[in-house]
Amino acid sequence: MKRRKTYVIVGAGGRSRFFYSAIASDYRDTSELLALCDVNQTRMDYANRQLTEKYGCPAAATYKAEDFDRMLLEQKPDTVIVTSVDRTHHTYIIRALEKGCEVITEKPMTVDEDKCAEILEAVHRTGGKVRVAFNYRYAPHHTKVRELIGQGAIGEVFSVHFEWLLNTKHGADYFRRWHRDKRNSGGLLVHKSTHHFDLVSYWIGSAPDSVFAYGDLLFYGRENAERRGVTRFYDRATGHPAAEDDPFALHLDRNGRLKAMYLEAEHEDGYKRDLSVFSDGISIEDTMGVLVRYRNRAILTYALHAYSPWEGYRIAINGSRGRLEMEIMEQSYVNSGGDKALEGALKNKSLRIWPMFGAPYEVEVEQGQGGHGGGDPALLRDLFGEPADDPYHRAANHEDGARSILVGIAANHAIRTGRPVRVDDLIKLPQTRESR
Repeated sequence: MKRRKTYVIVGAGGRSRFFYSAIASDYRDTSELLALCDVNQTRMDYANRQLTEKYGCPAAATYKAEDFDRMLLEQKPDTVIVTSVDRTHHTYIIRALEKGCEVITEKPMTVDEDKCAEILEAVHRTGGKVRVAFNYRYAPHHTKVRELIGQGAIGEVFSVHFEWLLNTKHGADYFRRWHRDKRNSGGLLVHKSTHHFDLVSYWIGSAPDSVFAYGDLLFYGRENAERRGVTRFYDRATGHPAAEDDPFALHLDRNGRLKAMYLEAEHEDGYKRDLSVFSDGISIEDTMGVLVRYRNRAILTYALHAYSPWEGYRIAINGSRGRLEMEIMEQSYVNSGGDKALEGALKNKSLRIWPMFGAPYEVEVEQGQGGHGGGDPALLRDLFGEPADDPYHRAANHEDGARSILVGIAANHAIRTGRPVRVDDLIKLPQTRESR
């Protein structure tokens, strides 16, 4: 029998369940989880209860974060899966590469240009392999956009307009937890928008050249709430009377999974998952506009706001022979608070081509099942299933990861300085695969 590939996971928070549940269920014949590593033993114990009680698998060995190197020495995994806090990704990616392991990292690959440069240097120095888990590439409607552009349906692409809406359930969640500190996440233009900037580069086959942006905290945060007349405040929702009638409150004691993963784990590291979105201490933006010029001269206008009545996005791509329009409405969710298959699942979709001198027509796309528009199960098959040829080249490497985050990183610089930023002034990007 073919040997199963072996994995360890560093970071036992909400996103780790996406990977360990797949290894323990659909891909247990090809994959084996050896160990978990985290700053919090309670969260690792919760993951092991899932593995043993829900999936009937052996418990994984557990290591505290300071014992990461010892874990690699003792377990000798083929691949390290990185799902820790974003600002720590580079540390684990580089150390794994230096120990001869392959890496699968959750997006974003990292949060600033210095850490990005360190990762690129480590890949070059070690000859190792890094995969970035861009599940949105695998959603059937996103793959169809790639196919249509490749077939010349709208000719040469000249401009893209991309509007992303996070609603008051999912969007608010970034302002309750560690993401609210920009040092941890790079802000939403890095943590969240890395998906979207990756799609644009993937679709048009080019890398970003220059970026300008505005961004501000206009809705969340205590000062904004006070300006709207709010007078009742609390630091955290769980157990606080003022949170009882607040639609933005997250009560950890009323959700079994959140209680086990976070409320019962607080005694170890003090991390609170249910902070008020209208409290002080938020350093990320909730309203952003970005302008990007690509190396092939295409222009992107991008907007993101995190307090919409509905969740989804509108995309328009203009080319020399016509226009592509797509509108997607997604299922809203709170990370780790429910069925992972519902995270970003499709509610409605439309994809239309407007030829330059012809009648517009709808493009039929298969309905993707599972999280993120069907992208989650397709990504997991690619990561853990039997290798198969992919004519759409959806697997993303460290260079793809760099291209995507550097748009958001450059946008952060532009927001801070009020000036446009050349990406090459931050770090010299490699060419896209299509142009090599």
